[in-house]
Amino acid sequence: MQCSTIPRFMHIWPKINLMVCDMKKVFIIVVSLMMVISLSAQEQKKFSPEKFDADMEEYIIKKANLDKEEAAKLFPIFKEMHKKQRSIYSRMRAMGNQKPADEAGCANAIKERDKCNLELKQLESTYHQKMLQVVSASKLYDVIKAESRFYRKMMKGWQNPNGKPKDKRR
Repeated sequence: MQCSTIPRFMHIWPKINLMVCDMKKVFIIVVSLMMVISLSAQEQKKFSPEKFDADMEEYIIKKANLDKEEAAKLFPIFKEMHKKQRSIYSRMRAMGNQKPADEAGCANAIKERDKCNLELKQLESTYHQKMLQVVSASKLYDVIKAESRFYRKMMKGWQNPNGKPKDKRR
């Protein structure tokens, strides 16, 4: 009886072997496709400073109800302020990369950081005065609030891997 069962099993074995090989091929293809899709999705999410600035400008114009003339006068001043702020932030980042080894170095680093923060506030105040010459105080207030909301919204979006954040204040 054993002899009769062996030939029946042996004729099925090549088919099972082919099915396993086919499943391996399908698995490799599926994994490869998933990797390609993942890589293409990552490439699309690269940060673009130009797009960020354009999105911020569009958001501020909409939320602060600026007309084209006001925006044309305001945003060159706004961009100039941001350029100067970025240079100060760069200095602060450079200072914060390494913790000083001793207490005197730490105290000096704190003083330098405080100087940078004061410089940022003074710069902001100076540019707010310049902006008040081209738009009303209520419009500038709306611009400042819109800028703050835009940054919060973008930070939430960067934390949310699924895409754009929801803006609750429309």
